[in-house]
Amino acid sequence: MTVGTNNSPGAGTTAGPPMPVGPCARTGGPVDAVPPARASEALRGVPPQGTARGAVLGGGAPGDALGFGIDPDCLPDGLVVADATGRVICFNRAAARMTATDPAQALGAPIERALPLEDLEGRRWWALTDPYGGLATRRGQPERNLLLPGGREVLVSASYVRTHPTGPLRRLVVTLRGTEARRRTERSHAELIATVAHELRSPLTSVKGFTATLLAKWERFTDDQKRLMLETVDADANRVTRLIAELLDISRIDSGRLEVRRQPVDIATAVGRHVQALTANGQDPERFLVSVSRPLPDLWADPDKIDQILGNLLENAVRHGEGTVTIGVSPHEKGTAVTVTDEGPGIPEESMGRVFTRFWRGSKRGGTGLGLYIVKGIVEAHGGTITVGRGPGGGAEFRFILPVSAPAYLTQ
Repeated sequence: MTVGTNNSPGAGTTAGPPMPVGPCARTGGPVDAVPPARASEALRGVPPQGTARGAVLGGGAPGDALGFGIDPDCLPDGLVVADATGRVICFNRAAARMTATDPAQALGAPIERALPLEDLEGRRWWALTDPYGGLATRRGQPERNLLLPGGREVLVSASYVRTHPTGPLRRLVVTLRGTEARRRTERSHAELIATVAHELRSPLTSVKGFTATLLAKWERFTDDQKRLMLETVDADANRVTRLIAELLDISRIDSGRLEVRRQPVDIATAVGRHVQALTANGQDPERFLVSVSRPLPDLWADPDKIDQILGNLLENAVRHGEGTVTIGVSPHEKGTAVTVTDEGPGIPEESMGRVFTRFWRGSKRGGTGLGLYIVKGIVEAHGGTITVGRGPGGGAEFRFILPVSAPAYLTQ
């Protein structure tokens, strides 16, 4: 039976089978041991299966920390453990750093004094959760944002270790994590929303303006004027459609749900098709140089995704680069390699590490800054790699390698 909900401070998960407990030995008391391979499970209160004896979790001898056990001070997250009486028996370095507390003062102190925590409404967390006096069916507390003295925010979770499923609390294991990673994620989401709002505003304003004008004054315009307005509306609608498609791709990439439907792909023909499309839209045919080294290995990939990769890279080279755009296709020991090079100013060395991140823009010539992020996600979904460097003419050089693969019906 589950008691409470994740939004309730007193909520927890139901107790499981009894679990051997490592000492986190800052006090040196003998307790059951947990094998190093299962230590992370033990810290979360998950009962390991088939536990063996003899390993040490915590501050045993130095050899234990290096080879046979886990020293709590080696953990990246803060770890605080209290015994059956509620007194702290483990307070690792990460916890000391996050709380600005001397471990010597924390060890032996009651948990509520060594680690005073409040929720975001200013209520004392230990009084709310009451780990020692609450329902004996609880196994812990889910991770939540809490406040340390001084207002610093940390992510806290707790595991309740019992001698048997509904027995008294034997160990209270608390983990602390900083909120920096979550803040970065929140800022990234805020940037995405701001970018989307900005990119949608312009085309939608145009669509709304032209359609309202045509509806109100249709008879006053000539056929050529009407056609120009409708072509503008069509172009802006395509821009909105493309932005929405990019957002859907980002969502699938971030969640690991990007599907790759592999089929035979003639990569050289696909390159030629994209070059013809660019020249049909007004680009000088002399600006493109296509080099294909044959024979090429068979390529099983998602044709639509390959078109998306080539379209983004070629558009990037045309928009931000200068001079001749060279597209090279050649066999590689791992599959097929495609290189797109321009003769523009290139990408500064200090920026190359950020090229494939969200919202990176090499110039102020438009774009959402999402294209290369999506390209990298698609290439990696195919099991390939993509790199950026400086071409022979000083411009940017993008190179992606797609491995020899199998058709979809053999991999599903």
